[in-house]
Amino acid sequence: MIYGIGTDICDVRRIRESLERHGDRFAEKVLAAGELAVWRERTERWPDRGLRYLATRFSAKEAFSKAVGLGMRMPMTWRHCEVAKLPSGQPVIVLHGALKAWFEERSLRAHLSVTDETDYAASFCVVERLEENQPPALTP
Repeated sequence: MIYGIGTDICDVRRIRESLERHGDRFAEKVLAAGELAVWRERTERWPDRGLRYLATRFSAKEAFSKAVGLGMRMPMTWRHCEVAKLPSGQPVIVLHGALKAWFEERSLRAHLSVTDETDYAASFCVVERLEENQPPALTP
């Protein structure tokens, strides 16, 4: 059963402006530890890819927060919601801390799609409530 649906579009130029204004502090606020390492590596090698990586994570977390109906308030935090990927490349939500406990207590599973172009990153998230015999979500 569908619990919630969320979508978000992010202007990559706004993310660039935030990085210029706040430096790495902006990325450190938005990204979980694993994401931050990937962002730094990509930014060093391909600055534009690093920028789009940050924009897609920002967009995905916004879409997820809408799908669960919390917005950006506790237990939803930027760093407790991580966007990882399976070996196939499929993006997945990995939760931490109080957000993970909140999500599991409700027997929820998230499905995520992300995309980006030069100026925009977009995400779509569907959260479903698991039935008793449904398998849990895939994890990276």
